[in-house]
Amino acid sequence: MHYADYKTILSPTNGMNLYRGCTHGCIYCDSRSTCYQINHDFEDIEVKRNAAAILESQLKRKRKPTMISTGSMCDHYIHLEEELQITRECLMLIEKYGFGLSILTKSSRILRDIDLLKAINEKSKCVVQMTMTTYDEELCRIIEPNVSTTSERLTVLEAMHDAGIPTVVWICPILPFINDSEENLLGLLDYCARGKVKGVICFGFGTTMREGSRDYFYAKLDEHFPGMKQRYIVTFGNSYECNSPNNTELMKTLKRECSKNGILWRFDEVYAYLRKFEVEERQISLFT
Repeated sequence: MHYADYKTILSPTNGMNLYRGCTHGCIYCDSRSTCYQINHDFEDIEVKRNAAAILESQLKRKRKPTMISTGSMCDHYIHLEEELQITRECLMLIEKYGFGLSILTKSSRILRDIDLLKAINEKSKCVVQMTMTTYDEELCRIIEPNVSTTSERLTVLEAMHDAGIPTVVWICPILPFINDSEENLLGLLDYCARGKVKGVICFGFGTTMREGSRDYFYAKLDEHFPGMKQRYIVTFGNSYECNSPNNTELMKTLKRECSKNGILWRFDEVYAYLRKFEVEERQISLFT
């Protein structure tokens, strides 16, 4: 871990990342790509110094509340969060100033903050997003070794539903020749139905690779799936998009099962829901 100075916490589109780097160890992680210019060891987490104070300054300057989104680059519930509690500090500010929250994680550590998430949702809007890729628990521990298993993430979804907090599940990435089966997808969608999620996000079935992330991914394929690296090289070459040969059939399954269970699956509908700031009239008083 090391600290670094930043002038802002919120991006122009109100995205919030408090850490740079991750310790979850997911073998497919796109954030390892060199284009993101994380110029330090990926597991040596860069912590944004005085993040909460900077965030509060930015929130105060906003003319009106809106949705704050988190977790697009680095998970806010990495192992360090247990000690530093920077995410919790920032959630307290989001609740204090009446902003909404859309937060993405793979970790059951988010349950620590369910009191704040519920408070945000009662005052404005909070959506908890969980990534799910692998129904098989043993395979999950290989692909995503240092984070909550998929069944543990189901526990989070159920707890959020019980607290009245809506949820969305990201079903991606799905690794060709590894977990791109109908059995895997049906297991994940069953979890979504059991968790009563609002919607799922799926860009299609496959993964992406580019400089930085490709080398790490291939090294893990050699370690855990002997011969798979060569299969990827032959099939995809240096392509950025590596689509599953089962993509068409899997998309049919996803649409069918989501429609049957009343789960939003159209990308534009789910994104519109995540972006929409919903608030009662009493919120206006906070900014007048």
